[in-house]
Amino acid sequence: MQAGRADDGLGPTTDIGSRLRALYGAVQDEGVPDQLLDLLEKLDNAEKAQGGKSTDQGGE
Repeated sequence: MQAGRADDGLGPTTDIGSRLRALYGAVQDEGVPDQLLDLLEKLDNAEKAQGGKSTDQGGE
């Protein structure tokens, strides 16, 4: 229940909410740059070359 919640102006029917949805939609429609895809492929290949070793640094 949200009876105690103040109106922050970011609801789905506000102007800001509409603009945020439009911006997010535009970003979703953009393609992924080929350079980024190439970089991700190189990273994937490097991980496979290491024999699937965990890259976890033990931070937890």
